[in-house]
Amino acid sequence: MLDYDKEADRYDATRGGEPRAASAAAALLALVPEDARDLLDVACGTGIVTSRLAAARPGLRVTGADAARGMTLRAAERLPGAVVRADARRLPFPAGSFDAVCAVWLLHLLDDARPVVAEAARVLRPGGVFVTTVDKDAARHVGSDIDELTAHCRAAHAEDGAERVSAYAAEHGLDPSGTALFRGHGQGRTPRRVAQYIRGGRLYAAGGPRLAERVETLPGPDVPRREPDFTLRAFRRR
Repeated sequence: MLDYDKEADRYDATRGGEPRAASAAAALLALVPEDARDLLDVACGTGIVTSRLAAARPGLRVTGADAARGMTLRAAERLPGAVVRADARRLPFPAGSFDAVCAVWLLHLLDDARPVVAEAARVLRPGGVFVTTVDKDAARHVGSDIDELTAHCRAAHAEDGAERVSAYAAEHGLDPSGTALFRGHGQGRTPRRVAQYIRGGRLYAAGGPRLAERVETLPGPDVPRREPDFTLRAFRRR
């Protein structure tokens, strides 16, 4: 996993910046009820999406939470007084504190997403909505030449798989309530970047140096392939 304290300074620039944040925020708000009063953004990162949620709905009180100190410092610049440092598996809020909880690009990082889903359900009021990204890694496979070369190395298990997350949600009284997509602006992968990830053990580790070399020698090594569309799933607390 990345060191998100070190990543904080360059995170936005390498993740699509404002265009991607605007796309994600719009999709999130489409799944959050209009009458929601309090929203918690878990793993808010630099707050680039969180701040847009607050700006788009002036009547919505938005709180950001992240486990990385570097990320919370960045987020606090965008949302003064509304960001806390917290582990998503042990949130420092009483039960029933929020009408909505969102988690963008978090569950895919975990070995076990159950505790995060459980905490989201705990801090939701009855009728509240949990919104999360699902199938992140699968979304990156857009039928490119990179995908053809790496298909045999993809991990079979995805902790943020839609069916898996839906099952975790059901265990904690959360029922499906909607789906939305957002474009991953700036997230089109290049052969050179994928090769670097393979060599660093962050992607397709089973492929090893030989796979990295094959990927890097694809035509247009620095040309981004098609941008992915990421999926959000919403679950309403009974």
